[in-house]
Amino acid sequence: MSESKPLTGYRKPYPGSQPPFIHAPYASTVLRGVGSEPIAIPVTLSEVTGPTLDRLTLGEHAADMTAGFPGQPLGERIIVSGRVLDENGKPVRNTVVEVWQCNAAGRYLHKGDQHDAPLDPNFKGTGQVLTDAHGRYRFKTIKPGAYPWRNHYNAWRPAHIHFSLHGGGIGQRLVTQMYFPGDPLLAFDPIYNCVPDENAKARMVSSFDWETTENEYALGYRFDIVLRGRKQTVWE
Repeated sequence: MSESKPLTGYRKPYPGSQPPFIHAPYASTVLRGVGSEPIAIPVTLSEVTGPTLDRLTLGEHAADMTAGFPGQPLGERIIVSGRVLDENGKPVRNTVVEVWQCNAAGRYLHKGDQHDAPLDPNFKGTGQVLTDAHGRYRFKTIKPGAYPWRNHYNAWRPAHIHFSLHGGGIGQRLVTQMYFPGDPLLAFDPIYNCVPDENAKARMVSSFDWETTENEYALGYRFDIVLRGRKQTVWE
């Protein structure tokens, strides 16, 4: 019987396409960032096989963050959609896209968030959706607000939505942030600006999408995500 081939590791990101471990303007990275390159560990089946879920597992309102409450959440309704792709541009099917965000006033439903903006009893700020056979996802939410974060004087985070995804294996998890086009706070945000490659940085900004905009109801935004390769989406 022939010997089985060893499992191959994941390709490293292209230089400049991802943020450094330490970026001085982003103050907390100075304390928590590692000072040397991570040690490469050989992959096993645990890293190259992924978790499998179905649409029933995610729940009735998982892809509609405005539903399941006694009333309507405050703020501007938006629809976010896009495709999840691998490094060869092929769709990543039936993978979970998890999202979380603050409300329209700029506050998270979390005990650690003590910003004096109001909470919204009709908005939890978390959702999940599975990609379809073409790698597409779509969810409905409220456009998040900006909020202060004390990194430096007069520091405000641009409006953003957090994403967490898995590729073909659990070792391919990607956590990133989606920003909105034309936001003036992007120019001042050290998290957004810690990526050296301008093209990679631009891939964190969604685009207005006329096709998914719903008449008299919600604006649409498109955000495609690439898990590996030269056009990989910036990780958080």
